[in-house]
Amino acid sequence: MNLRPQPPTGAKPVNELHDVYDFLDQVRMRPGMFVRGGSLLELQAILYGYRVASEIYSSQPMTDFEHTGPFAEWLWPQLGRSHSSPVGWAVEITKAADTVDKSAVELLFDLLDKFKAEHRPEAR
Repeated sequence: MNLRPQPPTGAKPVNELHDVYDFLDQVRMRPGMFVRGGSLLELQAILYGYRVASEIYSSQPMTDFEHTGPFAEWLWPQLGRSHSSPVGWAVEITKAADTVDKSAVELLFDLLDKFKAEHRPEAR
C-alpha cells in the first residue's frame, strides 16, 4: 500500500516542466505554495531567478518577464498606460487588481492567458 501523498491532479515535478509557462501553470494550480500572501513581488522574484538560471544554463535565456520584456511591454496598454512603469509589472497588476475586485494573482493569470493567446499561438 502506497501511503505517500499524491500530488494534486495536473501537478508535475520540476524535471517535467518544459518552460516558464509550464512553471506558471503549476503556480496557477497552487498559488499559495509559490506566492506567499498573494504578493506578485514574490512571483516576480522567482521569475527573475528563473531568468538568471536560464541565462547561465541555456543558449536561449528567458526574458519574457523582464522589466522591459515582452509581457511587460504588452501589459502597459492593457492597464491603460502609454509607457513602462518604474515599479514593474507585479506592482502595477497588484494596483489594478484593487480596481477590478480580483486578487492580484487572479488578474495576473487573466492577463497572462490573454498575452499567451496573442503572442504564443502554439500555447492555445
